[in-house]
Amino acid sequence: MSSNIYIIGSGHTQFGRLTQNLEELIVESAREAIAEAEIDPAEIDAIYLGHFNSGLVPDGFPSSLVKQAHPALRFTPATRCENACASGAAAIFSAMNLIQAGKARNVLVVGAEKMTHRSTPEVTTALAGAGYQNDEREAGLSFPQVFALFAQVYTERFGDPLDAMARIGSKNHQNAMKNPLAQMHRPLTFEQCREVTDKNPLIAPPLRLSDCSLISDGAAAIVLSSENGKAASARRRVRVAAAEHVSDFLPMSRRDFVLFEGPERAIQQAYKVAGITVDDLDFAEVHDCFTIAELLIYEAMGLAPKGQGARAIDEGRVLADGKTPVNLSGGLKAKGHPVGATGVSMHALGYRQLTDQAGEMQRQGAEWGLLFNMGGAAVANYASILQADRA
Repeated sequence: MSSNIYIIGSGHTQFGRLTQNLEELIVESAREAIAEAEIDPAEIDAIYLGHFNSGLVPDGFPSSLVKQAHPALRFTPATRCENACASGAAAIFSAMNLIQAGKARNVLVVGAEKMTHRSTPEVTTALAGAGYQNDEREAGLSFPQVFALFAQVYTERFGDPLDAMARIGSKNHQNAMKNPLAQMHRPLTFEQCREVTDKNPLIAPPLRLSDCSLISDGAAAIVLSSENGKAASARRRVRVAAAEHVSDFLPMSRRDFVLFEGPERAIQQAYKVAGITVDDLDFAEVHDCFTIAELLIYEAMGLAPKGQGARAIDEGRVLADGKTPVNLSGGLKAKGHPVGATGVSMHALGYRQLTDQAGEMQRQGAEWGLLFNMGGAAVANYASILQADRA
C-alpha cells in the first residue's frame, strides 16, 4: 500500500516498570499525540488501540479507555486490534485502511501494555499463547525456547551466531543510553553480553539473558491524517511511503523458519512500493525480541546475504554512526517491549527522527526510515517506510 497518509503527531510514555495502570498509560500517550498534532479532538474520526493482553490485565475491553483522554472523543468509533507482538502495527495498518477507504480523515492510534505487575513465569505463559497450540511439541515451547531453536538451526546451517548476537545486544544497550524513554540505561560491553555469568545466565540455551528483550510497561500514540484532514495544515508531518503486511503459517513445522521469509517479503515489498532500496535508508527500527531475530532481520532487509548477517554489525553498517543504523532507540532489547505498544513506539520515534525531534538519538538529515514489527515467530510481519516531508 502506498499512500498520501501522514503522521502528524506522536506521544510516548517512559518504558519500564511503571506505577501507572493501563488506562493511565493510554491516556498519557494519547494526550501527548493530540497536543503535538495540534488537532481538535472533535476532528478525530476514529480510534484504534493495539493491545495484546492474553490475560496480563483484567481489562478485556480497553478500546474506549482512550476516550478518557478528552471528553470530545465520546462517541468516536474505537476498536482494539490484537496480533501478538505486532498488535501496535496492526492498529496502525487498520487506521490507514480506514483512511484509504475514505471513511476517516484523522485517526488516533494508541499502543499499550501493562506487564511488570505479573511474575516472569506468568508473562512467559501469556506470551506463549501466541505460539501454535495444536501441536504438543510447539505448544510446550516458551518464546525464549522458540528463538533458541532459531539460533540452533542457524548454527547448524550457517555457523555460530553467538558473537554477532552479543554485539547486537551491546549495540542496543549503548544506543539506549541516548534515549530518555528507554527502560534500560546501563551499557553492556560485548564481553559482558558474550560471556555466561551469574549476571548473564543462560535463559534457553544458547540464548543468554543479554539476548532477550525486556518485560515492560508503556504506551505510545500517533495521529494519522490524510491531505483532506489535518495533514493539509500540519506544522510537522511525515509521509507513510509504504505499508506492507505479510502473514505466514503459524506452525513452525510448515516453514523453513530460519529463512525469515515473511519478514523478507514484507520488507522487500515495502521497498518496492516506496521506490527505494536498502541503500536509501537512513535508519531502521526493527523487532529485536531476541538478538537472533535482529540478526535474521539484517538478512531480510538485504544488508547481508543469507547466513552472513554478522557482516552488517562486524563491518559497522548498523551501528549508530554507520550507513544504516538499526535500533537507535535501543530496540526492544533495551528500550523495552510492552507488547501492544511496540509497533506504535517504532512509528512515533520514526516520526520524531524525520522531524528532527529525536534529541541525542537524532540521525542528522534523515529522509527515509524502515520500521518492522513482528508478531510471533515471524508470523505477522508489518513493514513501513516513512519519508521526511520538510517542505
